[in-house]
Amino acid sequence: MRELRIRVLVGVFLVAGILSWAGARLWNSIGTLPSVPLAAPIVLALIAVVLLATALSLRARLKAQRERRPGAKGVDPLMAARAVVFGQASALVAALVSGMYGGTGVFLLESLDIPARRDQVIYAGFSVVAGIGVIAAALFLERVCKLPEDDDHNNGAASTA
Repeated sequence: MRELRIRVLVGVFLVAGILSWAGARLWNSIGTLPSVPLAAPIVLALIAVVLLATALSLRARLKAQRERRPGAKGVDPLMAARAVVFGQASALVAALVSGMYGGTGVFLLESLDIPARRDQVIYAGFSVVAGIGVIAAALFLERVCKLPEDDDHNNGAASTA
């Protein structure tokens, strides 16, 4: 399984942000721009918490397994792989969604004097911050599940679970 690259996430964020900003300008000139939902940052924050809790749980179980503690519950490799896939998918979606809300928020900065638009900018900003939290938690989960380097099989390249 390949590691998630930060430059891919940044690229997705930037492309989504630029397209969202341009789309918001176009949509606003034609009609009423849809609002940024209050639930967006809350849902992203919940996903970040789930990813972080999974990473911390797996890290504790792997540490106990390495130290050969009596009664230590091992980590199923398939479960670790599923956790990594969930983290990578969450990070990609969070980069896309954060870019969209970031682009919309940048467009809405032009009209901060309108209270409703000011609230939308705040929700968009919190969505970007929560999306960055999802990405950070996903990268941490990926690092926790990373297998040690195996020079005989991978020619020195590290792989993930």
